[in-house]
Amino acid sequence: MANGPQLNYSLLDFKHIYVISRNGSNLTLTPSFSSFLLFFFLFQVEFQKEKKKRMQNMPSLSIEERGYLPNEKFDDDGRVKRTGTWKSASAHIITAVIGSGVLSLAWCFAQLGWIAGTITLSLFSVITMFTSILLTDCYRSPDPVTGKRNYTYMDAVKANLGTLQYKLCGIAQYGVLTGITIGYTTTTAISMAAINKSNCFHKRGHQADCSVHNNSFMVIFAVIQIILSQVPNFHKLSPLSVVAAIMSFTYSLIGIGLSIAKIVDEGMGKTSLTGIPIGNDFSGMEKMWKTFSALGDVAFAYSFCFVLIEIQDTLKSSPPENKQMKLATAIGITASTVFYMLCGVLGYAAFGNDAPGNFLTGFGFYDPFWLIDIANICIVIHLLGAYQVLAQPFFGFVENWSKKKWPQNKLITSEFSICGTDFNVFRLVWRTTYVIVTTIIAMIFPFFNDFVGLLGAGTFWPLSVYFPIELYMSQAKIRKYSFTWIWMQILSLACLIVSLVAAIGSTRGLITSVQSFEPFQSVS
Repeated sequence: MANGPQLNYSLLDFKHIYVISRNGSNLTLTPSFSSFLLFFFLFQVEFQKEKKKRMQNMPSLSIEERGYLPNEKFDDDGRVKRTGTWKSASAHIITAVIGSGVLSLAWCFAQLGWIAGTITLSLFSVITMFTSILLTDCYRSPDPVTGKRNYTYMDAVKANLGTLQYKLCGIAQYGVLTGITIGYTTTTAISMAAINKSNCFHKRGHQADCSVHNNSFMVIFAVIQIILSQVPNFHKLSPLSVVAAIMSFTYSLIGIGLSIAKIVDEGMGKTSLTGIPIGNDFSGMEKMWKTFSALGDVAFAYSFCFVLIEIQDTLKSSPPENKQMKLATAIGITASTVFYMLCGVLGYAAFGNDAPGNFLTGFGFYDPFWLIDIANICIVIHLLGAYQVLAQPFFGFVENWSKKKWPQNKLITSEFSICGTDFNVFRLVWRTTYVIVTTIIAMIFPFFNDFVGLLGAGTFWPLSVYFPIELYMSQAKIRKYSFTWIWMQILSLACLIVSLVAAIGSTRGLITSVQSFEPFQSVS
């Protein structure tokens, strides 16, 4: 055997790093500064990896449970300090509530009439505000001020109601979000077609045949969404979300302005206290179904509870988040209700019982054509952003679940950069597939009012009434069969009945429309 060092190891005895060397039959231990530096470097790398992994998997705990106090940069859960206020939360709520649902409110008033229409909007406003305020106390559990944070609606359900309810909530929440993206695809195509028709009517006259197929516009919308969907997460959509919010206010204000102008020029349309009267061409049964569908449309207009917890998670912790969110909820819903009343009342006054299902694309308005074009362009831009705001939580849920299910699959976990933008193969395939599937469904069921009504019915009771009430009663430990428990259950049951009849009416409308419709042949 040749002389000289042949074997080298690093050894840690909790005090020193040594190099073990063998010269022939002799072993020597010599301290090695370079080995120490190497070990220290590797130890730090592994320590930081483990720390990052533990932080990602660690549940949100209170200050006492985590064992450290928040500082200037981080909150009590170790995340970057939140800076939101009741003002920013109010803006988020108004943005979430005021959407394409506002376009159908004039039609809802035509079905319900002055009395029922006004009462329905007011009741849905009060109920939504009440249940939303209950939900604000469930952001932290078990104590609404010092408990651990629930970052999402589903987290709050899991913390208070258990795994089964958590899964049911996920089905309801993501099912509704998917349905809304389908509805937004239909609405965007109709608005794109309305721009084409508005210019056609301006050039060829109001009686000209300016019909246009919607499928090509749905394809355009889908292509844009496939590109936007590659944005990795919700937090990077802020600029798009701000633009979308501005657009929603703009087209709503244009609709109100056009309604006032129509009333001034032509007088009020033919209205009634009970809506469209029953006659030879409008049976009592048809009146009932249309009324049920209108209830669903109003419910859809007030749907926002499924993002309330996510909005509350943006608030700074002083004053307490629940107090800030209650104020923001009251302001946001009150402002939205005022806006809805203006759109519904003025739209019904302008068009009367002939109010179109979408008062900016149904062509009760022809002039000024350029203003109608601007309104519909605003709708398109708003829905481009709104689609992403609603789809991103579902995208993230599926992708996070897949990473946990197949952590070794490089197609799911690996990121690569193209022109400074991060891409992931699974994200590209999954999100593209989602957009294509929702677009195909929209081509098969391009019915605005009935689809919106069905979404509203499906959203309102489970996500805006049932879960908020159950969460609050569980966290507040409301005694079973007490007065509070009984009247809350009565409220929940009443809202369930309203949701069911609205769903039945909208489903019946969809079935009727499908019977006389050929798939992929949508025409505006």
